[in-house]
Amino acid sequence: MSNQNTIPASVAMLRVLEAWGVKHVYGYPGGSFNSTMAALDAEKERLKYVQIRHEQVGAIAASADAKLTGKIAVTFGSAGPGATNLLTGLYDAREDHAPVLALIGQVPSTNMNYNYFQEFAENPMFEDVAVYNRLVMTPQSLPYVVDKAIREAYKHSGVAVVVIPNDFGYVQIADEPYTSTSPSDTKKQPLPSTTDEEADHVLEMLKAAKRPVIHVGRGIGAGGEKLVELSKKLQIPIVTTGLAKGLVRDDYEGNLGFANRAAMKAAQEVFGVADLVIALGADFPFANLVYRTHPFKFVQVDIDRAQFGRHHYLDYGIWSDATDFVEKLLARSEAVEPTPFFKAAVADNKNWREYLDKMTNRETDPLEFEPIYKEINRIAEPDAIFSIDVGDNIINSFRYLDITPKNKWTISSLFATMGYGLPGAIAGKLSYPDRQVFNISGDGAFSMVMQDLITEKKYQLPVINIITSNTTLNFIKSEQDDINMVQHSGIDIEDQDFAMIAKAMGIESVTVRKSSELAAAFDQALTVTKAGRPFLIDAKITAKRGLPVEELEMKLEDGKLTESISANYNANHTLPKADSVEEFFAAYNGEELKPLTHFFNEAGVEL
Repeated sequence: MSNQNTIPASVAMLRVLEAWGVKHVYGYPGGSFNSTMAALDAEKERLKYVQIRHEQVGAIAASADAKLTGKIAVTFGSAGPGATNLLTGLYDAREDHAPVLALIGQVPSTNMNYNYFQEFAENPMFEDVAVYNRLVMTPQSLPYVVDKAIREAYKHSGVAVVVIPNDFGYVQIADEPYTSTSPSDTKKQPLPSTTDEEADHVLEMLKAAKRPVIHVGRGIGAGGEKLVELSKKLQIPIVTTGLAKGLVRDDYEGNLGFANRAAMKAAQEVFGVADLVIALGADFPFANLVYRTHPFKFVQVDIDRAQFGRHHYLDYGIWSDATDFVEKLLARSEAVEPTPFFKAAVADNKNWREYLDKMTNRETDPLEFEPIYKEINRIAEPDAIFSIDVGDNIINSFRYLDITPKNKWTISSLFATMGYGLPGAIAGKLSYPDRQVFNISGDGAFSMVMQDLITEKKYQLPVINIITSNTTLNFIKSEQDDINMVQHSGIDIEDQDFAMIAKAMGIESVTVRKSSELAAAFDQALTVTKAGRPFLIDAKITAKRGLPVEELEMKLEDGKLTESISANYNANHTLPKADSVEEFFAAYNGEELKPLTHFFNEAGVEL
């Protein structure tokens, strides 16, 4: 007879998580998950169980956790509705390439295939979302399968799913080291690099171009300053994807910002006339709206060759790390004399940034959204973490929120999951307890998950929650503005007193209705959170639309540039009429804004 020690299979499984560096797991108990709940209690000194109030919140929090840390994050749900509730958060992780492990409860193996309560075939449901999707077949294999799942989630930067029959977790199995972790797991993966020949080819293409633009994504990583150096040296303006915000500093004059829905004016205009686009580590889901407006030469630089041609036919593809490409061009290029095109782009950008600054510093009563960002920027610490919910706050945060490489921030970028802000903030504070954390949410998105405000209270997570409340699904309202509908449909939502709701949960809060009340509210938020408690600001703002510069259209014909407004703009005739670009700007308090033609003429750009 063997004298080998034994432990419950569920405990062995949790020790695998601990060996991989997991510090906390998100979930909500259910009868089919009780063996793991018992193990979580046994391991509570080494692994923190975070009780959320809805499985969707747990899955979104795990997704945000993985995005913020780059490490495996874990969520769970019980059989049936607990499992189905996880799907939204898991799809968010899949789309944004976040390594997440989902543990799924299943009825005891002795009751499977008997049409037992809450029993259903769970694996097929997760087949599309998961890179690894397994039903545990024996108690002894449970820790092994979970270890394998984590490896697959890391390998594919995606979701791994393990379904666990409840009775298996109670079974005593050998107390052995089931994890496969090793020092090699911390090694950086070798990245492809740019050859001299590839760099020289791109430099020749740049010499032939009149209006080159670099479209940079988050693949630039820590290479933002190198890219700024290249932009200056070769006189190439930079347009960024949303996820690259903060990687290239906003105060660089050649950083024009974003194109499309969350656009900056200069970026939208200059991209609209580019004759050479270098897509640098960029995954741009709106490419069909922006890349197809006019013909241009297209160079794509990416570490994943499968991405080549995904958004635009390829004139030249380079399988390379983005920063390595930049460094290679810097090493093999000669400085270019200042060009009229670059000067015009910089002047256009300066004009736009001055407009943003004006809008931020205006006194408004009733409250508008821009001054809120002035206060966030005022009290935010240099390494603050921002969790930004889906809707207008993405546009407004991209335009008005100060973010640098010292910050961390997270959004639901590709799946666009409403209700992301609160779970993301919970994840941020749990993984970075010593850093200041903001949740920026609209009333529509916050309403989907606001029950988990109590989770901040339970775990004393000093998050600053800012709810921009305008009783409107304003992001969708703006889309309906530009559709020939009889009237807006389904976008009005009932007002709520979020400050009172927060107080009922034991969370301090305040309501603000005009810009003069903001400073005191944010000072109070700072005091309360520094004392270790969460705080909520219910900012009652107007439902105005921010200047939709994505509606600007450029047309080059016979050496002449014409700038106009899209024919789709204000198709349902609910906005002020604008027959010219100047009237369009003025309708959004932008009387000082000039069209790109002005800056081209001023700089002497030859088309």
